[in-house]
Amino acid sequence: MHCFACQSAIDPDDSWCSKCGAAVRRRADPDSERRFVTILRADVIDSTGLVAELEPEEAVSRLEPALAAMRGAVRQFGGIVSKELGDGLAAVFGAPIADDNHAPLACHAAIELVRRVGRLGDPGLQVRVGLHSGHVVAYMVASEFSKVYEIGGAAQHLAARLEAAAEANQIYVSEACQKLADGHVRFESLGLKVLRGFNEPLPVYRVVGASDLSSWRVRRARSVSRFVDRTTERALLGRAAERSSASRQTVLLIGDAGIGKSRLAHEFAQELKADGWRLIDAECSPNLQGVPFSALKRIILSISEVTARDSDSLVDIRQELQAIHQLAIDSILDIPVEDPRWSELEPYARARAISDASCAIVQGLAFQQRTVLLIEDLHWIDRASDAVVAAIASLQSPNLMVFLTSRPNGMPEWIARCHAEVIAMRPLDDDSGLAMLADMLGPSATNTDLKNRIISHTANVPLFLEEVCRGLKDSGTLRGQWGDLALVRPIDELGIPTSIQGVIAARLDRISRQERSVLQIAAALGPRSSVMMLRNVAALPEDVFQDCLGALDRAELLVRIDSELEDSIEFQHEMVRQVTYESMVEKVRENIHARILAAFESDETWSDGPDTLCYHAMRAKDWLKAFGYGRGAARKCLVRSAYADAVDYFGIAMSSLDKTPMTPSREADAIDLRMEARMAFIWSGQVAEWIDLGKEAERRASGIDDIGRKVAAMTVMAGGQNFYGTPTEAVALGREVVGLAEKSGNPGWRNLAQYNLGQAYFLAGRYREAEQTLARGRANLMGPEASAPFGTPPKYTLLLCCMMKSFTHTVMGELDAAEQLQQQAAAIAEETGRPYDRVAAAYSGGWLKLGRNDPAAAAAILEEGFVLAQKHGIRLFVPVLACHLGIAYLEQGLFDRARGMLGEAREEAKAVGYTSAVLRSSIYLALATCRLGDVQAAQNMLREARNTARQQGFAGLEAEALFGEAVVTPPSSEENKAAILAALRAAIAIASDSGALPLKQKAEAMLTGMLARGDEIA
Repeated sequence: MHCFACQSAIDPDDSWCSKCGAAVRRRADPDSERRFVTILRADVIDSTGLVAELEPEEAVSRLEPALAAMRGAVRQFGGIVSKELGDGLAAVFGAPIADDNHAPLACHAAIELVRRVGRLGDPGLQVRVGLHSGHVVAYMVASEFSKVYEIGGAAQHLAARLEAAAEANQIYVSEACQKLADGHVRFESLGLKVLRGFNEPLPVYRVVGASDLSSWRVRRARSVSRFVDRTTERALLGRAAERSSASRQTVLLIGDAGIGKSRLAHEFAQELKADGWRLIDAECSPNLQGVPFSALKRIILSISEVTARDSDSLVDIRQELQAIHQLAIDSILDIPVEDPRWSELEPYARARAISDASCAIVQGLAFQQRTVLLIEDLHWIDRASDAVVAAIASLQSPNLMVFLTSRPNGMPEWIARCHAEVIAMRPLDDDSGLAMLADMLGPSATNTDLKNRIISHTANVPLFLEEVCRGLKDSGTLRGQWGDLALVRPIDELGIPTSIQGVIAARLDRISRQERSVLQIAAALGPRSSVMMLRNVAALPEDVFQDCLGALDRAELLVRIDSELEDSIEFQHEMVRQVTYESMVEKVRENIHARILAAFESDETWSDGPDTLCYHAMRAKDWLKAFGYGRGAARKCLVRSAYADAVDYFGIAMSSLDKTPMTPSREADAIDLRMEARMAFIWSGQVAEWIDLGKEAERRASGIDDIGRKVAAMTVMAGGQNFYGTPTEAVALGREVVGLAEKSGNPGWRNLAQYNLGQAYFLAGRYREAEQTLARGRANLMGPEASAPFGTPPKYTLLLCCMMKSFTHTVMGELDAAEQLQQQAAAIAEETGRPYDRVAAAYSGGWLKLGRNDPAAAAAILEEGFVLAQKHGIRLFVPVLACHLGIAYLEQGLFDRARGMLGEAREEAKAVGYTSAVLRSSIYLALATCRLGDVQAAQNMLREARNTARQQGFAGLEAEALFGEAVVTPPSSEENKAAILAALRAAIAIASDSGALPLKQKAEAMLTGMLARGDEIA
């Protein structure tokens, strides 16, 4: 093994490096994995010019001191040199052992690197450094004699470009690195810079220097929430403080990063200070973990600062020390010690003198006044200071409370020997978590769902709560000020802020490789899974498997849930699962998902369905299975009337099939799949995509010369044209398709083609041709050998024919015929019970009631259908139902409600791409607008609708728009009267030609009335 800090060889049994004193970090060499790290790139400027005229040996000698300085700086701060480049190097921080301080450590290493090279005294050796934090793939490359830790991915290229852009002896960092290290390091913004290989300018920062802020002060400055709860922990601390009057009390507050140890420690310490205690506080730094006595120096300096403010100064305390102890304190404070008594001491004797002196000072403080010594982050303490703190924590001194904080992996071995009280911190409860969120987001109930999602996502870890909220605010998803934030757009994923990825990754690095493998399988299975399935996929001996589950439970990564219904496990919170899953390289993920898929397929008791199998087949990149299971899941969604979900699964099935080898059989399956998928796209109102399915299917059918499938594809395209195109185009295509379908001998596609053509005739205002065409389709579908395209029951197409034919008879004034057809449509809907059928029957029923001049009954039917369409996502019917519901309100005199509903109908029709619905809703919205007093706006809307209908060939709607113009135009002038008469005569002509008898009669009645009043223009 090698020390992470100085790379010196160490014995596997050692806890500390004998060279630098850093704590040993153990982990087996990792496989390839994704890591979130900070990359450092450094090189010597103009190294070619420096060595161009030198012999090889001289060239090496000239550059090697700089390279050695670079290596030393990187290793001092825990980095790994992944590659040497002749005149520079690439290093990584945060791998192979995750460290949530990787960005600050990398920045400190860069500062030290520049300083070390500068101290070489060679003015020709000038360096530049680039730093970037991002995701990489990390892996160990082993040769016969060595191992090299390498990284790959785009992140390293940005670090290299920042290095190339940096000036001499400057450190340039990316915004990602700056955000993670801000507070620990001081930066200067350089604005946007163009970097080679990147299309857009990127924000760049320059490192100015190290910050003198403590980690606690950095965290406190970022905090945006108040301290909440911790009642139990505060009570335990309070009792320990009370007992300290008799004897020293040592308390260790232990918990994972982000749990709130520092917040609680400082809140409680300040309470003691307010009660008259003297507070000495210091923290251990990850940057100085390899520097002997660095933590002790901070303790002594804190004592110096505190006592300097008190009546008894540090000088007075030191005067009571033995001379050798005073020298010991000077050495800790880096004060030059020239006394031979100190230099002649053996190292062991010096260490003992330092320990005794420190204990004496602390005892002296406690003797004068009740004292709390707060030492934070004990997991980062250097080895030399650790021994002294152990001695202080073991003192038998009244009025002294030694208050320590540590992460679980850094708890010192001497804690038990000094009889310390260990207080383990847990996440907040839900009420406290919600109190924190209310403080950050505001008390408004409008964010209740978001707050509950964040609670579930973070498991109430305080740091995670804050950082998730900060991420949402920084991204613009939440807007406003802290304490009053509003959600401005929907959230699909809460994500994992980069500031806490390292925190979670560090927890994962504490478990064994076998335990991590089980955790990865659990992550692939999902937030919650059965123990039985996890066992089957892991394929470990039972005792080993149970040991792994126990270890993961103790590490609070997986929680086992035993109940009468199931034996299952779930992640402590979703962020652990996401980091675990994202840390796997693609090949590992594929392998795990393939194993999960095989386990599900072989489990006879498993009954979840094809959607789960589809997910794992997709992730395993088993495209043929993903196609099959995706299609199965889509069919399942159609049965449940979950049309949007069906679209998604059909999309998965189509893309998966296209990834399999190209064969005529595959192309036939691809066409059939698109034909089957058309229903999901139709019902969910995705008209453009519906047409694209037909076009793609036709192209593929032509490619394999399959006439039958080409007819099917063209039939789908023709249906889409009725919504997305012009009636003239739709009629031409529809007639062509009907002819081809009849020749091809496929009655199912012929019947659907006839329905499409009838609908096209209707939209074109050719109602008689529409009625005849729909009658033929209906007759074929009512026969003993009724047939419809696959994926479509014959009764569904029959219902559509009845619905469309009922519309046609209603528009033509043949209400008894329309009634018979409506009854047949309603009977089919009652029989099938499918939401789509019930909505279609409601639509035609409402239209018929409007034709019978019963708007109240029409509104009742249409309202029921509208609610049903919205509930089940049958988006294609939403705009037309809303339009006719608005018409029903208009005819009842409910003008405000009519305008609101018709406006909604028009916007929804535009979103869907339903051209005729846009025009019809515009016409009747204009009439409602006129009744509410805005005549000019009504005239403008009707004029625009009439022109559009005429240009695109919607003759029936053109007639309705003309009649509307006559209604809203006030006969206040001769010019207006002439316009009204012209509009009425044009409407009558179109209605007469199309067979729209009710509209013709209304226009004729209005015309007759005007003429009777003498409004004819000479």
